[in-house]
Amino acid sequence: MELLVINAAEVRQLLPMAACMDAMESALKQLGRGEAQNPLRSANWLADNRGILLAMPALTEEAMAIKVITVMPGNHGSPYDSHMGAVILFDSQYGRPLALMDATEITAIRTAAVSGVATRALAREDAGDLAILGTGVQARSHLQAMLEARPLRRVQVWSRGEAHRAAYVQWASDELDVEVESAGSAEYAVKGADLICTTTAATEPVLRGVWLSPGAHINAVGASTATTRELDSQAMAMVSHFVDRRESALDESGDYLIPLNEGAIGDDHIRAELGEVLLGRAPGRSSDDEITLFNSLGLAVEDLASAQLIYREAQRRGQGTNVEFGESAEE
Repeated sequence: MELLVINAAEVRQLLPMAACMDAMESALKQLGRGEAQNPLRSANWLADNRGILLAMPALTEEAMAIKVITVMPGNHGSPYDSHMGAVILFDSQYGRPLALMDATEITAIRTAAVSGVATRALAREDAGDLAILGTGVQARSHLQAMLEARPLRRVQVWSRGEAHRAAYVQWASDELDVEVESAGSAEYAVKGADLICTTTAATEPVLRGVWLSPGAHINAVGASTATTRELDSQAMAMVSHFVDRRESALDESGDYLIPLNEGAIGDDHIRAELGEVLLGRAPGRSSDDEITLFNSLGLAVEDLASAQLIYREAQRRGQGTNVEFGESAEE
């Protein structure tokens, strides 16, 4: 029996942003129709809370996958990404492991792709003034997703490090031929923006409600635990709140749970899951002045759909490395 091993560079080639966005939309609709299982991820912290090991399974009638990934916030500024691991794809007929793939690249691409889907569904049609908070991996992939979702008129980026902002501006120019302005403060970047992506490793708010303009759409992806958040309570109280999965938000989203515990928002604050909006079962944006938020925690069904797309493309193109794995049953 052979296992196809697909490295990070191959994942980047096999999972282009536009195709990934279409796959993410299909996966969220599939989950909304009850055609996929997406159990809560299991989380195990290191003893000193420096990092966490996550296991994220997903199952459909067609295939199964599990992503095992570490999240190490302290890696920012080091040679290593903050999210590292592997995705294993299985067939659902025999349970055979089909492929082992780099999870860092899958996570980087599919997270931004889901934000792109949310932007297409929730942002104003004329939205095009983008503010990105953060300059890391997700800040880069989110610029690519926003370029797919809306025609951009202006892009501003902010992070605490001026050198990081300068590197991001240069990367956007060299790789995407996009002019990005370096903002000296998060407030300056956000004021007047109608698209905002928060992609930081912050544990305390970096986006404040007092800065938000009517009609803005926010994609919040940086905080993924119950004790961390990127938006302050005033911002959360102002927005129409959409999530990837209610169950995950109720268990893991500090952006939701902290203001809930403070009494700034109520139990009914979550408007809908994105899949419900995509299926037409729940309304999205209701007015041009409404401020919408897509709060993303990341779902294993997104990894499964990404892995299926990568595997099909790898087979079609003859990419990846086949290795012997296990033994086939004797005839």
